[in-house]
Amino acid sequence: MNSVLSNLKIQVNEKIYVKDPETSALGKKIIQESILLMDEIGFEDFTFKKLGERIGSNESSLYRYFENKHKLLLYLSSWYWGWMEYRMVLSTTNINDAMEKLKRAITIVTEKIEDDSATLHINESVLNKIIIAEFTKTLLTKEVDEENKEGFFLVYKRVINRIIDIIQEVNPEYGYAKSLASSIVEGSLHQHFLKDHLKTITNCNENNSPTQFYIDLAQKILSK
Repeated sequence: MNSVLSNLKIQVNEKIYVKDPETSALGKKIIQESILLMDEIGFEDFTFKKLGERIGSNESSLYRYFENKHKLLLYLSSWYWGWMEYRMVLSTTNINDAMEKLKRAITIVTEKIEDDSATLHINESVLNKIIIAEFTKTLLTKEVDEENKEGFFLVYKRVINRIIDIIQEVNPEYGYAKSLASSIVEGSLHQHFLKDHLKTITNCNENNSPTQFYIDLAQKILSK
């Protein structure tokens, strides 16, 4: 899979950035180090000034790529979900059994992520930690409706819609395919967060992963 992914460019809505960071060494450095810094200090304490100091560049040079840190987080999230979509397509292509296809799709969006090494400037494992901790901050804003109209969440919704289609393939009579699919994608982030930080209110742990939970849930719901 790594060799295939290395030949693909994840497409991010061009309205999210001022200049495509993938087009220059500085842009890739911004992405690489913003992921590491955001993971270290959190989104609230993250600033372009701190990032500029980290990469040895003027703060103003960062604004040539992104208007603000919210747009940067939107970029990282969009890239992540685009990467997820590619992996899901590769994992489910040519799988005829609908339940097996659903299991594979659920596994892709819920499993613990390892750095795939295909993208040297993006550590997917660390980016996954950011998505778990910070992704809701891209949605829970006053501007969400306008940003949705601009297509900022299109790839995120595409991932969910692919799962919706598979759920309907498994059980066409099930009336809550959209709610189940979005709950799997969003809920898995929450379960990973609880597993790491609020352990007493989740059954997910080192022995029982969110992947196991959501596959079990889907099987039981859709077999009724």
